Formats: sequence, structure tokens, C-alpha cells
Amino acid sequence: MELLTLYCGQGELAVVRHAGEAIIIDSRCLSESADDIERQLATFTKGQNVVGLVLTGFDADHADPVGVENVLSDFEPSWIMYPKVYKDTENASEVFRIIAKHEKRRRGTAHPLQRVSVRVDKLDQNKLDGLTTNFELKLYSPHTEDMDCSNNCSIVLKMTGLGPGGFAFLTTGDTENDRWDTITRLFGERLKSDVLSAPHHGSKTAAHARMAQLVDPNTVLISAGVDNQYGHPHPQAVKLYSAVAEHVFATNVEGGVSLLTRPRGDDFDTRLVK
Repeated sequence: MELLTLYCGQGELAVVRHAGEAIIIDSRCLSESADDIERQLATFTKGQNVVGLVLTGFDADHADPVGVENVLSDFEPSWIMYPKVYKDTENASEVFRIIAKHEKRRRGTAHPLQRVSVRVDKLDQNKLDGLTTNFELKLYSPHTEDMDCSNNCSIVLKMTGLGPGGFAFLTTGDTENDRWDTITRLFGERLKSDVLSAPHHGSKTAAHARMAQLVDPNTVLISAGVDNQYGHPHPQAVKLYSAVAEHVFATNVEGGVSLLTRPRGDDFDTRLVK
């Protein structure tokens, strides 16, 4: 199992592959580096069955309409997953327009596009079945309890590669600390994962100590833009993740790098990719 966290500026775009299947997470696409992003995606997914696209939220830094169009056109995933609970915005409307276009284009073919709208309704029924053969998918958010902003509507999803070489990867979108209060209370040690995608690009408002302790990751990956206006990742977040994880990496170093993460014995290796 391998995970590529692409440098896409102040946003999120990653892809995980295992045993011949790949899942793309989010769709941020910088216009000035779109060709490089597409090249890295195409290289990493070559020979893989791209089974799905997960949009952790509908803000443009996660659900970039250009990126959604590119993924649905170039990789034709079997399904697209997004939060059932979300804030209705112009960006969300544009993303749904693109989804509907591709849904119509593939209707009646041997490979239709399936919409997967998700929300946690019952705590003991958070496993998502029937979407992939080589991953186990478990959903921890969103649900209506803390849906007070678009960030707290984010998907929190654990993807675990089944069989040899697999590991558990937790993707978290922009989930903020008040939402983590509820998630950690409801799910506790079930959040344990080998690799954590830091919530909200390493924001201080998403650096939740109890969450970090329960996830207990070996490696934390932070997707943030070079010289971004928000100061992500925040030093307080980096300090927290460094206290619980063996390795902490961010994409906004050396002018912007992608991060290739793979298991290495009992440890994990992350290589910076230009």
C-alpha cells in the first residue's frame, strides 16, 4: 500500500493505491501546475483500477471543480463519495453540475458513475461495503450533531488496505476541534491509524490533542501551500503531531513537494517528490 499526497498549494489532493486498486481523495488543482499534478496522478495510478473519488468537503480547496472534472474525465472512477450534510454554496452547485454531466454521459454504459452520499447515522454501522475489494472503509464523520460550518461537514474516513502490505490511513478534511470533541467521544480507540492526514492543513483550530492521542499515528502528513496567508501549518499543530508521531511531513517545504508514503518494516518511509 502506498499513499501520494500531492502538492497542490493551499488545498488537498491525495491518492492511495493497494493491490491493484486506487482511491483519489479530494481534487484541488492549481492552474499553474495542473500539468504536473495530472502527470503525477497518471504515473501513480498507471495499471491501477481507480475505483473511487472521495470529496471530503465542498469548499474549493478540497472540491475544486476543475479537479473534479479532470478526475471524472481522465480516470472514470466507479463512484464519487461526498458528505450528505453540506453547506449549499456556488462551488458545491458547480461540483454537482459536473457530477450530473458525467453521470448522464455514463448512463446506460457498462461503467456507470455511482453517487455515494455519506453520513454516520448509526455508530455501529459505519463500515462502507460494496465500494472496493482491497480496502476496508470506515466512516467517522459527518453527521448532524455538529454541522455548524462547512469544515465540520467534512468526511473523516479510515481506509485500510487488506492483506499483505496494507495499513490504515485516516483522511480528515477540514474537521475542526469542536467536531473532534464529538468524534473522539463517540469512536475512541477505533480512530487508531498508521498514517494521519492532518485536519485543516495543520490549522491550530483543528489540532485536537485527544484525537492525536487516539489515532496514535506513525506518520502525519500536512497539506499546505507555500507562504499561504493562514500560516499553515501552525507551530502548535506541528508540536502536537511531533509529540505523538514518529514522522511529521508538510508539502509546503522546498518550494512545494509531494509526499510518497509507504511501509518499511515496522516503520514508514516518506519521500519528498518534486
